[in-house]
Amino acid sequence: MSYANRRQMSGNRTVAIVIVALLHVLIGYALITGLAYNVIKKAAEDLKTFDVQDEPPPPPEEIPPPPEQPQVETPPPPVVSPPPLVRTNTPPPPVSTAPVAPPPVQTYTATPVPPAPPAPPAPPPPPPPPRPVISQEARARGSLPGLFSTDDYPQDAIRNEQQGTTAVSLNIGTDGRVSGCSVSSSSGSRSLDDATCRIIRSRARYTPAKDQSGNPIAGTDTARIRWVLPED
Repeated sequence: MSYANRRQMSGNRTVAIVIVALLHVLIGYALITGLAYNVIKKAAEDLKTFDVQDEPPPPPEEIPPPPEQPQVETPPPPVVSPPPLVRTNTPPPPVSTAPVAPPPVQTYTATPVPPAPPAPPAPPPPPPPPRPVISQEARARGSLPGLFSTDDYPQDAIRNEQQGTTAVSLNIGTDGRVSGCSVSSSSGSRSLDDATCRIIRSRARYTPAKDQSGNPIAGTDTARIRWVLPED
């Protein structure tokens, strides 16, 4: 190989080495520059997110411990002798009882009680007042049979074709009205008997009886009412 070729190859190698070195320098610079940027960015972020904390609270006040109690030494337990191996049953002492005299018996003598005197007999009832002397009997103002009409005939007695004569006893008050009526002789029909007393008590008027002084008194009277079926 000629000298000129060697020199040319040596120059080319030197250029290649220089280029490689420049590339390494550029890469290193880029790495260093990038790392520095990241470090600065990280530091900026840390500065942004840094919290300023308040002053820490003071520590709590320490409470002094309680004073130590003096230790009291407990005395050792007393020595107890073990029970005997053989136990003997001791009989109880005899109980002496003194005889007690019974209480004296008290005797009572019953005093005879005299019998009560018999009750006096009840007084006899007072005699009834004397009946007033009637100087004038009670008199009806009008005819008693005239108080009845065909319209007064009970309808059930007409249906059953009942008729007859009813005799009644009357009590006359001091006002001349009939205060009481009782059937002394029945007509054989309950309806006719009831109608007789009902009509006489409501329609009959009397001049009351009088005593010797002319005062009105209660009196009595009798009446007979004959019931005949009305003709169609």
